[in-house]
Amino acid sequence: MRTTPPFRADHVGSLLRPAALHEARAKFAAGEIDSASLREVEDAAIKDVVAMQEEVGLQSATDGEFRRATWHMDFIYQIGGIAKAPGNLSVKFQNADGSIEFTPAAMKVESKLKINQTIFEKDFAFLQSVVTTATPKLTIPSPNMVHYRGGPAMIDQDVYPDMEEFWSDLSAAYAEQVRRLGELGCQYLQLDDTSLAYLNDPAQRAEIAERGEDAEHLHLRYIRQVNNSIANRPANMAVTTHMCRGNFRSHWAAAGGYDFVAEALFSELAVDGFFLEFDDERSGGFEPLRFVPKGKMVVLGLITTKRGQLEDADAIKRRIDQASKYVPLDQICLSPQCGFSSTVEGNALTADEQRAKLALIVQIAREVWG
Repeated sequence: MRTTPPFRADHVGSLLRPAALHEARAKFAAGEIDSASLREVEDAAIKDVVAMQEEVGLQSATDGEFRRATWHMDFIYQIGGIAKAPGNLSVKFQNADGSIEFTPAAMKVESKLKINQTIFEKDFAFLQSVVTTATPKLTIPSPNMVHYRGGPAMIDQDVYPDMEEFWSDLSAAYAEQVRRLGELGCQYLQLDDTSLAYLNDPAQRAEIAERGEDAEHLHLRYIRQVNNSIANRPANMAVTTHMCRGNFRSHWAAAGGYDFVAEALFSELAVDGFFLEFDDERSGGFEPLRFVPKGKMVVLGLITTKRGQLEDADAIKRRIDQASKYVPLDQICLSPQCGFSSTVEGNALTADEQRAKLALIVQIAREVWG
């Protein structure tokens, strides 16, 4: 078993919110309780969910993203220079039952990008205070999500007449956030990045081209942005990235294997591990893993979070064996394909089913790697 992140049995980060937390959020929105009262409920829920993660045998623990409405926008709106804009963004998701829309508030870049305060500082400090055996893991959106979600249209041309300056400031802001997290003692940071997975989908690339960007090479820019953001991370900080094709109430947004980005992604992205979605045929095959260099870890997302049915352990082991034909078994770990609750609503499964899936991951990891 590994003693440094990512671990043989790991998970993406977000977890189903308990009923008490949903109720408290509703009361806060209605003005029936204040922020301090809401935080008390969040604290209690986080203590319980950290204990659950440690009880099933996970070596990493998150706060389940319990204080957030979404996996990314709560962070992005706190970057200096970014503000909410009138109207809503619209992202289409689908599954076998039909399609739905995710409609967060729109955003705009209205001044120079910077970090005014360490984002999620208090949240991470609380997580550190309640873990006992697990390594506290912080998940934040990749810098690429700032650009991918809104595109050039969200950037005030008077602020950034030159896009290169925008890219430079974006990386500098993230580098400052990473530096501050290092000072807090963060040793496990995950950059969630759907863009690098979405760009494998020709339909997504067509949308990017329609807004006037170079869809065929945007992933190369995004790789540089991440590398610039984490270049000076502390030596004891492991950084991973999670790349899925969308996760909203058990629906997805993009399809296709990692083939389009694989060679550049795996050979050039300077992270320690890749959390990859491989739970169904929509995710493609393992062939792109042939580009993973020595020393980099691949966390196979073979357990789905989109439904409650528990996977067969032997079937998962066979898939791990198939993947090992392209990347050595010693460079492989196991996780769910995504979070269980990328947004506050959560996916269509129960807390017991969530726990069973996490426990299964730990069981399989022990049987495969010892």
